[in-house]
Amino acid sequence: MAKKKPRIDTGVTLFDVFYDDGSRASNRKVPSADLDGLDGDEPARTFIEEQEQKIAALSGKPPRVIDRIVRSGR
Repeated sequence: MAKKKPRIDTGVTLFDVFYDDGSRASNRKVPSADLDGLDGDEPARTFIEEQEQKIAALSGKPPRVIDRIVRSGR
């Protein structure tokens, strides 16, 4: 029987982002170090909103409004 390779900790947690317009972005990476506090996944929302602001600034389009975020399944 083949041995499984040990899972390498990449230091990121993946999230699915659902927007108000019904669209979805899968596997958005958030540093796991940002999620170590008692706030749960709220720091991830802040991190992703900051990413959205940067994307909007570069594209010249308004940022999309985030409805909710959910950790991605494996």
